[in-house]
Amino acid sequence: MVRRRRYAGAALAVLLTALTALAAAPPAGARDDGRRPTAVHPGLRPDLAAYYDFEHPVRGNPARERDRGFSGTDIDLVGGGARMRAPDGAHRGSRTSLQVRQVTPDAAGNDDWKAGVYSASGVPTLNAFNAVGGATVMGWFKMTGQNPSPNTNTAAPDDLYSAIGLAGVLSGDSDGHAVRALLELINVNGELRLVALGRRTDGAASQTFAASQDWRTLLPPGQWVFLAATFDFDSGEMALYRNGRPLDGFYTVPGDPWDLSGPGPHRTSATDPRGIKIGGSFPQNTREGNPCNCRMDSLMFLDRAVDAALVRAQYRLVTHKAAEE
Repeated sequence: MVRRRRYAGAALAVLLTALTALAAAPPAGARDDGRRPTAVHPGLRPDLAAYYDFEHPVRGNPARERDRGFSGTDIDLVGGGARMRAPDGAHRGSRTSLQVRQVTPDAAGNDDWKAGVYSASGVPTLNAFNAVGGATVMGWFKMTGQNPSPNTNTAAPDDLYSAIGLAGVLSGDSDGHAVRALLELINVNGELRLVALGRRTDGAASQTFAASQDWRTLLPPGQWVFLAATFDFDSGEMALYRNGRPLDGFYTVPGDPWDLSGPGPHRTSATDPRGIKIGGSFPQNTREGNPCNCRMDSLMFLDRAVDAALVRAQYRLVTHKAAEE
């Protein structure tokens, strides 16, 4: 009788060990280095399609960054390669960020530092954003130089780009510029503003939600700021957040640019995005477009529009303080 109980106890221990290992295993398709990203709030992890902390170069190729989200979409550090990793973490627990910049402001060229991935046939690992009902782009940003940059695609020496690229998911028919969900600064009625820009249907009109506050106040030089943009493609609602708090703003396109008048639910085009762009357009490195002289850290791309409570929770997690008023 004692021996049977001993065998039963050993079998139970083996079963519990197996179940524990199964529960701890990463989701299918995830890139895992033996530990989960501790700088990500648990409420975000199930929807975190792509995540870049710029502390995980691809083995054997430091000019590429590993995706720590569930999609496994590694990105290229374009222009500067491994030199783009700056020893300047945005928050507690972070050691390294990404430096992007315009390299030659006084001459036409294509040598700007940016990051991302591109495929003209679509990026299959970004399938989470195929026919998706919502998206979120968030991360840390610090202005480190002149913004906006001189426009090297025009002849006028005093012409500036009309936008400053931050981070976004490309549309399914993008040439490297058009997006499905984007966080950036862009000219709105003659004034540069921080915006969330979304496009529900490939080739169709986009909608922009612009922050009312002056962008230079929102992103002062040399200061790390946590930004988030959310996109609900079913309801048409968009939102912007700074350091965990929602920003007042306004929609710039009247009418129904996302064509939501018909029966729902409404989703994006059933196409895989052609990539991700970070710090400017054209991640395939064919042209300079809207470069950002800035640093970025802990960039997150989620396949749903997260609510204000989760945005605030993520900010508080890595700063260990209440969101700013």
